[in-house]
Amino acid sequence: MDPIRNPFAPGAGQRPPELAGRERELHAFEVVLQRVARGRPERSLVLTGLRGVGKTVLLGELRSMAVKHGWGAGKVEARPDAELRRPLSAALHRAIRDLAVRHRAPDRVEGVLAVLKAFALKANKPDAKLRDRWQPGIDVPAAQGRADSGDIEIDLVELFTDVAELAADVGTGAVILIDEMQDLKAPDVSALCAACHELSQSGAPMVVVGAGLPHVPAVLSASKSYSERLFRYVRIDRLNRENADRAVLAPIEREEAGIEPEALDALFDASGGYPYFIQAYAKAAWDAAPADPVTMQDVQVAAPEAEQELAVGFFGSRYERATPAEREYLRAMAELTQGRDEGAGTSDIAVYLGRKPSSLSPARDSLMKKGLVYSAERGLIAFTVPHFGHYLLGRAED
Repeated sequence: MDPIRNPFAPGAGQRPPELAGRERELHAFEVVLQRVARGRPERSLVLTGLRGVGKTVLLGELRSMAVKHGWGAGKVEARPDAELRRPLSAALHRAIRDLAVRHRAPDRVEGVLAVLKAFALKANKPDAKLRDRWQPGIDVPAAQGRADSGDIEIDLVELFTDVAELAADVGTGAVILIDEMQDLKAPDVSALCAACHELSQSGAPMVVVGAGLPHVPAVLSASKSYSERLFRYVRIDRLNRENADRAVLAPIEREEAGIEPEALDALFDASGGYPYFIQAYAKAAWDAAPADPVTMQDVQVAAPEAEQELAVGFFGSRYERATPAEREYLRAMAELTQGRDEGAGTSDIAVYLGRKPSSLSPARDSLMKKGLVYSAERGLIAFTVPHFGHYLLGRAED
């Protein structure tokens, strides 16, 4: 079949041609948008799930929804080696510009931008030379005495309050979307929780929508005990059979092509219902099909190519980040779970490797920081990447 017309496009954070199975989350956010705009209290939202389930895609969709409702919206991707203040400043600048289009008082907008600039400039180290100081690109003088204390928790509460009031002026709201939330530094997590708590108490029209790995609730709870009540947690999982089929059928039918039922069976078995894998296998199957419709044989012929692409771009890039000791730990997990997407006992891993549990703690902790594993529950450790154990079992020893 014509590869130019292939509708499938696996990619990090790339929207699939059919966003199947996320209607519940989209409807829930629609309710949040309308309730907040009417002055009704609403909790901020955190999406959790494994890699490849579409959290980043969903964040992008929620941002688009907010913009269509006239909200100010900005998006941040947290990084383990960076503080939040600088990227958050850029995201809030984006949100304020969205609101400024509808605001009738330029002086009011400039006042909030001045506070934002004061907040942003605190990202610079006090001893940094002038030529090395970062400038946020905000064309107003920085305010003084507001959001510029240098304490991220105090400053963020003040800044969020001002942005929320600006949104209230135009009868809408503001939303900040934070991807990879588990990578936030502890002071930034604490500040974010405090700011969301203040917004919740005041009923201000602003919310935070975060996305991250399954252990994000534990990260937030360790910072502020009240975070369990502050956020609404939504688990994003693999697609069920009906939605997985729709993710394949709808794009193919829009191209006026077809796929046999047995091919859908084979695609679901290969992908496990994970959205990223659905795109990878469906794209390869389309390209491998000599004619319309796509058959089960086409899926079987294409599977090795899809698996090779996943091995390099999805699994391999993560595996290469691990040290030899960490790879030993990962392989032990894979052996104990026999490649299944489930947790392995930390004590079982120690027994399997013939080591004391305490000697394995550095490798486990480092893998958690790298986002390769997470603590599924006390005493259990699991892969953050679906099918990673299966990949490891099929990989030749280094």
